[in-house]
Amino acid sequence: MTLSSRFSLSVGLLATLCLAAIIHILVVLSIPQNVLHSAYDNIGNHGPDRQFNLLPDVHPGEEALPDLDPAMKHAACRFQLADGPVLFDASIPVPFWSIGLFNAAGEAVYSLNNRTAGAERLSMLVLTTEQLSILRENPPENLEDLIVIETEEPLSGFALLRAYVPHPTRADSIDRALRAASCGSIR
Repeated sequence: MTLSSRFSLSVGLLATLCLAAIIHILVVLSIPQNVLHSAYDNIGNHGPDRQFNLLPDVHPGEEALPDLDPAMKHAACRFQLADGPVLFDASIPVPFWSIGLFNAAGEAVYSLNNRTAGAERLSMLVLTTEQLSILRENPPENLEDLIVIETEEPLSGFALLRAYVPHPTRADSIDRALRAASCGSIR
């Protein structure tokens, strides 16, 4: 093999490796844009928007959403702030509950639990800055009792309400509490 043929072979091999690396990087970077089902879409399969819908119990390989805790019961509510503020209200008789707000991309925006809320009842209002200024003109009676989460943009997303199941005998009462939780408009 001559020196020029070795050089040509080396250049060709290097060019092939560079092209393969570029294609690999482009494929990896395009995955998020090409995923067909987001968490936001999956939540929509479990019931109507603006109400908490009980998610099925967590079993390996059958999770409604990734990384759900099998020691918890879960309810989810999809919403769009363009349709107005969202009031979350729940009374869950367990030692621990939490609620997470996620944008449509599935990124956590806000999280709260019964310990940080300082109350056993969840009473939280999520709204845009513009909606808050309108609400202040004619506030509801209980506005000072609500945890108010203000966002600059009209968020589309979902809330995930989680309740710890301390014993299997409590599962039915926790299911009822999650079904009774509300995720709707201010009345």
